[in-house]
Amino acid sequence: MKTTYYGQSTLMIETEGKKLLFDPFITPNPAAKHIDIHALKPDYILVSHGHGDHVADLVAIQKSSGALVICIAEIAGWLGKKGIEAHGMNIGGGFNFDFGRVKMVNAVHSSTMPDGAAGGNPAGFVLYSEGKKIYYAGDTALTYDMKLLEDENLDWAVLPIGDNYTMGVDDAIKATDFINCKNIIGVHYDTFPVIAIDKEEAREKFVKAGINIKLPAIGEEIEL
Repeated sequence: MKTTYYGQSTLMIETEGKKLLFDPFITPNPAAKHIDIHALKPDYILVSHGHGDHVADLVAIQKSSGALVICIAEIAGWLGKKGIEAHGMNIGGGFNFDFGRVKMVNAVHSSTMPDGAAGGNPAGFVLYSEGKKIYYAGDTALTYDMKLLEDENLDWAVLPIGDNYTMGVDDAIKATDFINCKNIIGVHYDTFPVIAIDKEEAREKFVKAGINIKLPAIGEEIEL
């Protein structure tokens, strides 16, 4: 199993011969302008919530790939009006797909679609595949609900660290204790001035806390 990072909170996980793309925001990101979104060809697109920096390329990539979208029920309804098939879920529910299982978990944030339509509740996902458990937090504050993942024995977690709109570095470090996971991929930072971070300082804080932190470059692959 491996993941490739495409900036902001966008990454692709390849598992069981399938490609799962999370929160596609690529073409509006100047740092990712070299990425051809139509070459990605995911089999599934997982959407944590409706904000533009998570769905900007959702429709375009789905139409060029035919991917099945996995998302909260309200976003599934929004996509249905555009003629796009989606698998709607809700917080606490899980479903078995051909690559493994996905459970939708709570995130503390907000969610509105770019056109102002209701985006339902924000969410995170736990992916169960190839005997591994991966937590994709989405955009979230530090929340005590993360303690519900403590006994999952997660292999990796993808956490936002940019502050202002989500957890910052210090709260993300606390989150690693809540979820009982020390292999972390940091996302949702540096794309905009208000979420710019000092990467070296952030890395030092994580390492001091005994955490294996990855702050990947755009296009970088990580074995999970």
